[in-house]
Parts: sequence; structure tokens; C-alpha cells
Amino acid sequence: MKTRITTALIALAAAGAVQAQDNVLHVYNWSDYIAEDTLQKFTDATGIEVTYDVYDSNEVLEAKMLAGNSGYDVVVPTSDFLQRQIAAGVYMPLDKSKLPNLANMDPALMAGAAAYDPGNEHAVIYMWGTTGIGYNTKAVAERLGEDYTVDSWALVFDPDTVSKLADCGVSMLDAPTEMIPAAMNYLGLDPNSTNKADLEAGAALIEKVRPYIRYFHSSQYISDLANGDTCVAVGWSGDVFQAQARADEAENGVEIAYVIPKEGALQWFDMLAIPADAPHPDLAHKFINFIMDPQITADITNYVWYANANAASMPLVDPEITSDPGIFPTEAAKANLWASVPYDARTDRLVTRLWTRVKTGQ
Repeated sequence: MKTRITTALIALAAAGAVQAQDNVLHVYNWSDYIAEDTLQKFTDATGIEVTYDVYDSNEVLEAKMLAGNSGYDVVVPTSDFLQRQIAAGVYMPLDKSKLPNLANMDPALMAGAAAYDPGNEHAVIYMWGTTGIGYNTKAVAERLGEDYTVDSWALVFDPDTVSKLADCGVSMLDAPTEMIPAAMNYLGLDPNSTNKADLEAGAALIEKVRPYIRYFHSSQYISDLANGDTCVAVGWSGDVFQAQARADEAENGVEIAYVIPKEGALQWFDMLAIPADAPHPDLAHKFINFIMDPQITADITNYVWYANANAASMPLVDPEITSDPGIFPTEAAKANLWASVPYDARTDRLVTRLWTRVKTGQ
């Protein structure tokens, strides 16, 4: 009898553990990219616990997705990476019957995202933004003069200009699919060109300024800009505004600004998607639908300072954010934005080699 009771208790405990595990959602998102209380609000509303991990590059996410069995239920790839990952069968189609809050989304922005995911069948826009330049206004003025206007990629791609900023710290994203096209654009080339000569020209331009670049990293620049440890960073719009907010909160005298260069900049969409082998797809749909609640989306934008695509959330977003052309670009700025396209395997290998050469000098 004792053995039977013990066995029964073990079985019940195991079943309870499995049931508890089945009520845990696993999310993999970019670092510094959600409001402080979003996950707790989701748990309070649904009873679903969340395990939340972060990354700081699309390449890291892609490696996990292509390897399979990541264990994640919701991930947030950028639109061009999403496109080629869909082609590889990485994501399951969304069950839109479980996403009533899709009605809140901006049709024009969703149409833009549909260029990467026809019919928006596999993903929903989480946030969107641009890749531009964040800078310490005082430090730049001290080195380039009060009359210097920061409005061009020349700040980081012109050797004579960036060399004057090296002492206060210049950083670039560790993102070859963004940095090389930006350099190509500055040279007057098509940023989406896959011509070998064009890509090599973009890489060569970055190599020219490499001696003046302190580091390549895709998240460290937030705190470094905020603390005054660096003065210029090629970065993602919302990250730079987070740095600005941190500096303001610290009252350390650091003033950070963000500019979309006049030559143009990359516009991207970060997308909520469900891996094809997600352990808990039903929970994933609940989470995505929750994120599309107008108040929840607004709370995230108000915290991370990234533009969202939730039209119903706009009245709830801080007017300081909605009126900032660095976050929600003007029509003139929009005309010069480009969307990236996924590379084929051959181009991808070339870009990887070029980027290794840029970073290592070899």
C-alpha cells in the first residue's frame, strides 16, 4: 500500500509539474525593448507566467531559429530576416481568429510589413523605427564648432569629420546588413544593391574610418551615450531616445539628440512571430493579442521610445513622443527611407566576410 501511495504521489507531482510548465510562455526579444510592467500585467491578466530572454542582433536570433528546437514561443525578428526565415519554414502561420486586437493595427504600416510577409500571415508589427545617428550635442559642438549641423552620414563616414570625434568615442552597430548599406547609400549607391563591387565599396568606406571607431556593438551604446562615455553612435532610433531619457533622469549634463541623415536611412519593422515548433502556440497567440491592446502598446512606446503600428494606441502615447520627428518621421524624411531586402546565400557570405574584415582589419 505504501508503495502504491508513494507512486501515486510521484505521478501527481509530475503531472502538476508538467501542467505548470504548460502554463509558462517563453519569449525571446531584443534587449531594453519592453515596458517594466508589461510581463507582470500579462501574468496578472491571464495567469500565464513568462520566461523572458533577450538578444541584441538578428544574427543571434536567426542562428537559434534555423537550428530548431529553440524552446521559444514568441520571437521578434526584424522584417528582412523574417522574410527569409519564413522561406525556410521557421514560423507558423498566425491563427487570426485568436487575434481580435489586429483590428487596432495601422493598415498602411501593416501593408508595409506585408512586403516581407504577404498578407501578414506569419507576424505582427511589434515596433518600428529607423537606423540613424545619436550624438552628444555638447561634445560634438566642442569638436566640430557650434555652427556644424548634424544632418548627414558624413558625421561618421567622412574621415576628416569622424577623426575629430574619436577622442570622445564613436560607435557603430555590429550589424553588417545595416552598416554596409548605410555606407553604400552615403556613396550614392543603392543601399539594397547586391553587386559585389557596391558592397565592397561600402565596406571599404567603413574601413577608412575604422581607426576612429571605438567599438562595434548593438546595445552597449545606450548606456555609454547616456553616461557621456561616447559621443556618437550609429544606432536604432528608440535606443538613442532611451539613452536620452537616462541622461535626463541622471541629470548628468549630457544632452543626447537623434537624427535621420538627409541622405536617407533604413526603416525597419520588428515583428512578433511564433516559431513553427513553439511548445505553446496558444499561449503565444494570447501574448501577441495582449501586446496589441492599445494601452499595452502605448505603455511600451512610452517606455522604450520606439514608434508602434497600433493606430488605436496613438491617443495614449505621450505627445512628446508622437511629435518627435526622430521617432515618427516627417513626410519629407519618409521619402528618403529605404527598406532592406534579404540577401541570398552567396551575398550573405560575402557580407559576412566583408564585415569580419572591417572589424578585424584582416
